[in-house]
Formats: sequence, structure tokens, C-alpha cells
Amino acid sequence: MKKLTYIILLAVFFATSCQKDPMDGIKSHERAIESFSVGAGLVQIGPAVIDRDASTVTVRVLVQPTNDFSKVKPTVISSYKSNLQPSSGAQVDFSGSGNTATYTVTSETGEKKEWKVILQPFSEALLGIFKINGLVVYGGTGPEYGGGAVLKLDDKPWDWPATDGPSAELDNSLTLTYTGVTADGNTYGKIVNDAGADGKYANFQYIQNPVTDVNSFYRKIPKGEGTWLHNYSDNTITFTFADGSTSTGTFESAGTTSLGNGLSKTITDNAFKFTLNGVDDWNNIYSDYDKFVKRPRVFWIDVKKQ
Repeated sequence: MKKLTYIILLAVFFATSCQKDPMDGIKSHERAIESFSVGAGLVQIGPAVIDRDASTVTVRVLVQPTNDFSKVKPTVISSYKSNLQPSSGAQVDFSGSGNTATYTVTSETGEKKEWKVILQPFSEALLGIFKINGLVVYGGTGPEYGGGAVLKLDDKPWDWPATDGPSAELDNSLTLTYTGVTADGNTYGKIVNDAGADGKYANFQYIQNPVTDVNSFYRKIPKGEGTWLHNYSDNTITFTFADGSTSTGTFESAGTTSLGNGLSKTITDNAFKFTLNGVDDWNNIYSDYDKFVKRPRVFWIDVKKQ
């Protein structure tokens, strides 16, 4: 019986191993650019955006004085068994016609498709010196019942320390400089939070009863020096403090955002925006304590570029 089983298995093996690959003799019609990176000498921001319908590839390149679009040596991957011209790694001049060049991909079957590749200059909006103009919170339990409000922290000076309350931060300046780019195409750099003429940083202590340390909510930008990372996949900014702790928010442009229930926030220039994780406190609804301490929802650091 064992011998018969062995013979059957051997027969099945030979039968299957001799079958012809169903893909043999079938040639590929694919003629696409699958990936594109600019290579050394230029800083690419994020992955290339490949539009198959339009046959275009758009690559964001960080604006720097050293940029030379006339001698780019990109790394390009095209479809399986296709031919690419210019070839991957070949030097290409992108300096004319709006920083564009044409690549031709020929499929295994000989069909051709032209691809327009655009190197799109990208300026990092975070770079520069920004003056802090305001610290604003949207908070409160039950905004649908009138419990929510949008307040500048210094609108209620009696809730904070007299000498180093939120107003101490309003003469501060933030200097953000570029250091480099990650393998994922995210920019990063250094931030310096200068204490300004008064030499002070805010100590976010709510001093009414009960006294509560709320620096975890409002100390979102490091005192002195820290680092920043701009993640382009979700458009977030992460600040890293000297002790390794982090805060993550977004960098917002001018405009007005509706918050519902008749509330809104207007950004005049720019703002760093942070979502806060307060919890509802129905026993203290309508109070400053509820808005600042228990149920803060969103925090903005309003800034103006100098």
C-alpha cells in the first residue's frame, strides 16, 4: 500500500511539473513609470505623484540656492520588461520648459508611451522667524447647550500667575531652520523659542480653586531649543523637547473655521493648531475651570512671520 501511494505521488509530481506556465508566451503591454526619485544633489519632498491617466509624474523639490535642474540623475523604475529612455540614472536637463522633461516607456510588445516629468519647486512654509501673537483655546463641556467658548488665555488674567501667565509668551519669537529630510521625504530642523524682552516663558498653572498644572495642554512648543518634523503624509508638525517628549499639531494658514454651535476661530496670518484631550465635566459647565482645565478641545498658537 505504501509503495502504491509513493507511485501515485510521484506521478502527480511529474504531471504538475511538466505543465506549461500559463504566462509563457504572453508579452506585457505595460508602459508606465512606477516610481521616480531625483537622486543626489536635490532634496525630494515626499514620494512622486504618478498620474497614469495624464501620463505625468510630479516631484516636489525643496527650494535651495544649490539646486541645479540642468544635471539631474534620477532613479526611475518602469513597468516589468519595459524599456525606459532616458534610462534610470542617466543625466537629464530639467532646467527648461518649467522644470520638465519627457521620458518614453516602451512595453515588451513594442508599444510606446511618453511621460511628462515635472520637478515642482517646493518652499517649506515653516522656515523663518515667527512672532507669537496669541494663545487661543476652544473649550467647554456641552457646547450645544452654550457651554463652549473660544477664548484667548490672557483674556482671563485672574486665572493664571501674575508674572508668568500666558501673557509672558506674547513677546516670544519662534525661529525655525531647516536641517535635512528623512528617507520618507519629510523635512526636519531646529526650533528656537526666544523668551523675548521679558526673558520669561509662560507657566501654565490654573490658580483658581482647584489649582491645576495644565502645561500638558498648553506647553506645545519647547522652551529654548527643540526640533521639528514636518510629516507630509498627514501634514502634521511634531516638536521634540530637550527631554525627548513630543507634541504634534498642524500649521494652519489664514482663514476662519466654523466649530459649530455658533462658534468659530479666525486665523489672521498663521497658527500652530493642536487637538487637546480634555474630558466633559457637567458639574462645572460654563466655568473657566471647565474650559481651560477640564474640557479644552483645540489650542491655537497664533503667529505672524517676520
